[in-house]
Amino acid sequence: MAKIGFIGLGNMGLPMAANLVKAGHAVAGFDLGRDNLERASNRGVEAEHSAERAAKDADVVVTMLPAGKQVLDVYTGGVLKAAKPGTLFIDSSTIDVTSARAAHRLASQADMAALDAPVSGGVSGAEAATLTFMAGGAAAAFAQAKPILESMGRRVIHCGEAGAGQAAKICNNMMLGINMIGVSEAFTLAEKLGLSHQALFDVAAASSGQSWALTSYCPVPGLVPSSPANNDYKAGFASALMLKDLKLAQEAAAAAGASTPLGAAAAQLFGLHNAWGEGGTDFSGIIHLIRGKGGQ
Repeated sequence: MAKIGFIGLGNMGLPMAANLVKAGHAVAGFDLGRDNLERASNRGVEAEHSAERAAKDADVVVTMLPAGKQVLDVYTGGVLKAAKPGTLFIDSSTIDVTSARAAHRLASQADMAALDAPVSGGVSGAEAATLTFMAGGAAAAFAQAKPILESMGRRVIHCGEAGAGQAAKICNNMMLGINMIGVSEAFTLAEKLGLSHQALFDVAAASSGQSWALTSYCPVPGLVPSSPANNDYKAGFASALMLKDLKLAQEAAAAAGASTPLGAAAAQLFGLHNAWGEGGTDFSGIIHLIRGKGGQ
């Protein structure tokens, strides 16, 4: 079993670190929030008072942080110096591709292996260890990381070289955001036409309108038991996080010269949804915006 340093013990990082402990790894963790450190300690993580202490003597260092700036600050702030040469650095944050590639360069210059490995599956997937990891980096780094990632997820996919994991994540979530808006528009239209939710669901789920947003995460209550719609849209994947990913996709599209008109429209709509004060609710709650605020 490996000695793992885990930096970032928030809603996603904490259950991920706890699952590493369950798998038999020795995990030392750090987070700026004292409450997060206490919760991590209660789940078997050795709480450290600094990121450098968490990385010291680790075989693997995992970061799960809000944005590229925080990841690069951690890398340049002493963690790379504190870790022993050859340590594998896995960044599972969702960040911009440019920052991900910069993190790879910093790790390489410090004689470390690196992988960008963002996740899909939300908090429930992190708790259940059913996440999907999208990894970018050298084949040797991926081979080393795979058994570690498999302790936290169900699927681990090597997407290519440095930054490819982040590219896959933002492309996937752009599709998801667009799909959820489409499903929400269809149910809203069906309501206006007098078609029942169940009838539309039964038809679309068995025909060409089928999608994960419909059959696994339906924005209308009563059709898919596991959907946040049945729990007053309590976030599995918050609207604010969807907006973050859509913005990252738009930044990447602008840099690459790619045309993404539906992605741009989705970013605008989720921006409005967040401006309504619903950033903390599940992203499937976008159906409220499509209906008109407070629509049922």
